[in-house]
Amino acid sequence: METKYIFVTGGVVSSLGKGIISASIGKLLQARGYKVTIQKFDPYINIDPGTLNPYEHGECYVTVDGMETDLDLGHYERFTGIEATRNNSITTGRIYQTVIERERKGDYLGKTIQVVPHITDEIKRRMLRLSEKGKVNSEKFATASEEQLDFVITEVGGTIGDIESAPFMEAIRQLRWQLGRDAVCVHLTYVPYLKAADELKTKPTQHSVKELQGMGIQPDILVLRTERHLDDSLRLKVASFCNVDLECVVQSEDMPSIYDVPVSMQRQGLDAAILRKIGIPVGETPQMKSWHDFLDKQRNATRVVHIGLVGKYDLQDAYKSIRESLNLAGIYNDVKAQLHFINSEDVTPDNVAAKLEGMAGIVICPGFGQRGIEGKIIAAEYTRTHDIPTFGICLGMQMMVIEFARNVLGYSDANSCEMDAKTTHPVIDLMEEQKTITQMGGTMRLGAYDCELVTGSKAFEAYNCQLSIVNCQLIKERHRHRYEFNNQYAEEYEQKGMKLVGVNPTAHLVEIVEIPTLRWYIGTQFHPEYSSTVLRPHPLFMSFIKACSDGTVEA
Repeated sequence: METKYIFVTGGVVSSLGKGIISASIGKLLQARGYKVTIQKFDPYINIDPGTLNPYEHGECYVTVDGMETDLDLGHYERFTGIEATRNNSITTGRIYQTVIERERKGDYLGKTIQVVPHITDEIKRRMLRLSEKGKVNSEKFATASEEQLDFVITEVGGTIGDIESAPFMEAIRQLRWQLGRDAVCVHLTYVPYLKAADELKTKPTQHSVKELQGMGIQPDILVLRTERHLDDSLRLKVASFCNVDLECVVQSEDMPSIYDVPVSMQRQGLDAAILRKIGIPVGETPQMKSWHDFLDKQRNATRVVHIGLVGKYDLQDAYKSIRESLNLAGIYNDVKAQLHFINSEDVTPDNVAAKLEGMAGIVICPGFGQRGIEGKIIAAEYTRTHDIPTFGICLGMQMMVIEFARNVLGYSDANSCEMDAKTTHPVIDLMEEQKTITQMGGTMRLGAYDCELVTGSKAFEAYNCQLSIVNCQLIKERHRHRYEFNNQYAEEYEQKGMKLVGVNPTAHLVEIVEIPTLRWYIGTQFHPEYSSTVLRPHPLFMSFIKACSDGTVEA
């Protein structure tokens, strides 16, 4: 079958959950046996989110081939299990960069470069490229099947009416005409509830659809985001005013968790409506047994384990993948992971005990820069000396290393060169290949790299307990950093009890440290949260939550 295209747009307000809806559609089509990929087009002019402040954009997600992307790609991977690459994330900046580079090389033969057709043509090319037969998603990582994809789902960021979204809407309009029945437009809008009038209002949805129609795009399916149940009469009203079939008006109510959304969409026939619009026989509804088994475990997990996140970004989306990985691991360990943010800027030697009180485990979060690092170091010392399960990720691992150097090795001024270039004990140092780099964006050690595990270590045991591989020693994990453990100090750390149990076999960079005499005290230079999915939670998160739940757990 020829590749089919699903375009997902949003209206009324932002943050309605287009990423969750796109991921849910992907999951439902996968369950029917189709080969699917999902891509995100963001209208901002940044080349990628790598240099964006987490307070503005949430976490920066990293693909296996080293592309810094929007956090929605994390949803795509967690829901569907696909490995996204740089071709699954496109910004206006990348579009313009490509067109300008081609103009400089003379590819346009002296023509005047315009938004239409040159920018829109490049957008269309990117929207179609993942479906090319035999196409792989990058030179280094061949994650697309050699067989043609059945569906390409394209989510466009922002809200209908935004100036910066206009070229993407024009590209979709053109593709709808070119592809005919092979393309479907799903539009997500908001139906607000006015308490004073005790009424749900459909007018914002009508205006949003009218604006989309004004751009030459008629939505085939409407997903109505709502905090209250919508009855059939309201859905019929929306269908009538927006020229959409009643069966193609579905609602996205608040659910107990985002992982209930695919089931809700399936129950309302969203996937069936898409297939009918495209002209594909609907067939039987898939059972999705493994997904339902997961949801059953989620509902039946009644015990609570309290986990503290020591970081500097007091924003849920800043540590989105870590939060989801902890939640998933909790469910598979039959507990509810209740997460508590602990601002590292507020942690001092005098209050650390009070700040961490009641926590069964601590995650020392990643990040960049000086702000809040001393609080992370203080927290690492407290959890190490009180044998509280601790998981340090990227900068969190580096803070564990610095704390150990200061308080065990006796180097009171030990630090990272990132924080103190003049330290006499740079236990964390800039990687050699980073020393000549001046540009900030896309220049870190990014993407998946090999890591060789030390047999018998806690990290080794964690991977071998979870993965269906006997004696698994070589793993591959994703990175996003410039600074690394300084191997000049390796022997001292080993002698004093912090073991270097994961090392890159080529560059000999230290990827995992642990203190085996403690219950669970592990730091990773890589980001394991990027590899955790609904049906395959990450081994280290599973092991960490198990260690936490073996301690103090509430009923």
